Amino acid sequence: MQLPRLPFTPEQASTVSGEVDALYTYLVAITIFFSVLVTALIFYFAVKYRRRSENELPQPIAGSVKLETMWTVIPFLISMTIFVWGASLYFTLYRPPKDAIEIYVVGKQWMWKFQHTEGQREINELHVPVGAKVKLTMTTEDVIHSFAVPAFRIRSDVVPGRYTYAWFEATKTGRYHLFCTEFCGTNHSGMTGWVEVMEPTAYQAWLSGGGSDSPAAQGEKLFQSLGCATCHRTDTQGRGPVLTGVFGKPQRIQGAGDVLADEAYLRESITNPAAKVVEGFQPIMPSYQGQVSEEQLLQLIAYIRSLGAPDQGTTMTNAGAGQEEPSTTTGIAPDAQRSNPLGPTSPNQMQNNTSTPGGLSPQGRRSGGTGGGGTSQTGGNSNNR
Repeated sequence: MQLPRLPFTPEQASTVSGEVDALYTYLVAITIFFSVLVTALIFYFAVKYRRRSENELPQPIAGSVKLETMWTVIPFLISMTIFVWGASLYFTLYRPPKDAIEIYVVGKQWMWKFQHTEGQREINELHVPVGAKVKLTMTTEDVIHSFAVPAFRIRSDVVPGRYTYAWFEATKTGRYHLFCTEFCGTNHSGMTGWVEVMEPTAYQAWLSGGGSDSPAAQGEKLFQSLGCATCHRTDTQGRGPVLTGVFGKPQRIQGAGDVLADEAYLRESITNPAAKVVEGFQPIMPSYQGQVSEEQLLQLIAYIRSLGAPDQGTTMTNAGAGQEEPSTTTGIAPDAQRSNPLGPTSPNQMQNNTSTPGGLSPQGRRSGGTGGGGTSQTGGNSNNR
């Protein structure tokens, strides 16, 4: 629905901007109508029922059930139309479509940093194709910000330690302002930028202009440098859960039932691994809070998302995830394959595990690489997800 925009409002440049303006037009019309009606009735009753002499006594007026029913039912129906319309628009705005282009956004005092899935990076400027659905996965490195593009009628708070989402589909090429609409410090007013909406061919040409590795490729390098591959192996013999195909699937958590492995879950798994431990594994993974930036967290999540299904010759499902227990073609019991089985650890195993930093034998450290991120403990600890 594309209605003429209200005075003093920005240009309509997205598929939802007309719907948002239509709802606001409805609200403004209701406000004006009842404001005029109430004001007129006040003057009418003030004149009609004025006191004409000092000795005049007003006649008592009996109540009207019909009148009271009308002024109860009519406002209720109007309020319900506002609720239903607003709720429908809310779900449209805050439920990103599955086929959308994904872009990662990190807010920071006082700039917006963007990274496309192809690897291109931008600061305070975002290039998108016209007519394409675009999903923004957003977080912040410091304080609360709020990402807003008035021409698209979108606004979403960006909260530390969380991922928030917004999406839009631009309908016109052009250059549109983006703002931070949450006071975030002394230079809040300067935390602005532009969204450049381009024709699809021009956008593809811009993408081909070069850029860094994709977030998934950067996440894979980080995954190896932090020593995550030491414990999160693909053959069920690691001390942490297999991450292949885990994204978007339920994970059985100790004492908490099933939890969906989405972006928020993976972020918590990295920064606070003891919060939710996958059933069948021990809470031995260290926290990487403060060791990886928000951009690096998004890259690690992009890499885990990119991992496909397990090989056909091996069934690798995390224990207790609402699926069958891990089994391999070797016929060896899964617990026997883990380096940290749930059964008691023998003194010899304990001595071997504590002989080097991180709890791995020298052979284990060589096979998985040394820890990165500026700490010596990352080389031999597992992810508990």
